[in-house]
Amino acid sequence: MIKHSISLPNNKTGFWFVVNKGRLYLTADGEVPHGTLANLAIAAEPEQICWLGEYQKQPCYLVVDHDQIVDETSWHSARSLLAQDEMLFQLAARALQVALFLQTHRFCGQCGSAMHLVNWELAALCGKCGHRCYPRIAPCVLVGITRPGQILLARSTRHKAGFFSILAGFVESAETLEQAAAREVKEEVGVDITNLCYVGSQPWPFPHSLMTGFTADYLDGDIVCQPNEIAEAAWFDLNDLPEVPPVETLSGRIIRQLQQRELLDDNK
Repeated sequence: MIKHSISLPNNKTGFWFVVNKGRLYLTADGEVPHGTLANLAIAAEPEQICWLGEYQKQPCYLVVDHDQIVDETSWHSARSLLAQDEMLFQLAARALQVALFLQTHRFCGQCGSAMHLVNWELAALCGKCGHRCYPRIAPCVLVGITRPGQILLARSTRHKAGFFSILAGFVESAETLEQAAAREVKEEVGVDITNLCYVGSQPWPFPHSLMTGFTADYLDGDIVCQPNEIAEAAWFDLNDLPEVPPVETLSGRIIRQLQQRELLDDNK
């Protein structure tokens, strides 16, 4: 359980996830700072310290820092930790999401009064109207679609030319993950799918998503790209892919899994 509003002595040792304006402080070597609180490179008193969990049997803390950033090169996206260690990335994702929750729940969205953190859990409570808020998580579906020897990949309008990935989209209200997967695929590229199979999940702090991954078989339909969302989409040979996400991401893992499955089928 995440513990907020912690008071620590300056000689407390641990891993420190320092967050400022949605970015994470990393050392010159690109690592999460480890050592005592007193040795952290922050000038002002932290607004908030939260216990996040443990890494390598050491406590991990979120430090919310609102001081002015002097050296921009020291502040990074959590993506910088993807290639280092999955557990570190998850802790960084947790730190960024908790910091965002604290920042965006100072006032009640129902009556506008000031909110305060409750003592026994990570929640913001309005003392005037009783409205209670918890950290938001937005589920998102990823779908790797195949037909014999090929995978359907698309390039978002937000991505550079030549970079492709599997289909993705957010789950809508009162929708199951399976319904969201079928709907997003139909909306984004115009095809129908079948044999949907769950693969896994990954927290994604951009800003507070939970990625849920699936594979599926192509059923019917021609590719028709959704305007303003998908720049281009096509069927690619599983043995000859364009630039795709790294294997540390859930989308990259699904693509590699489908490649391995194709290789096994070829060797039968």
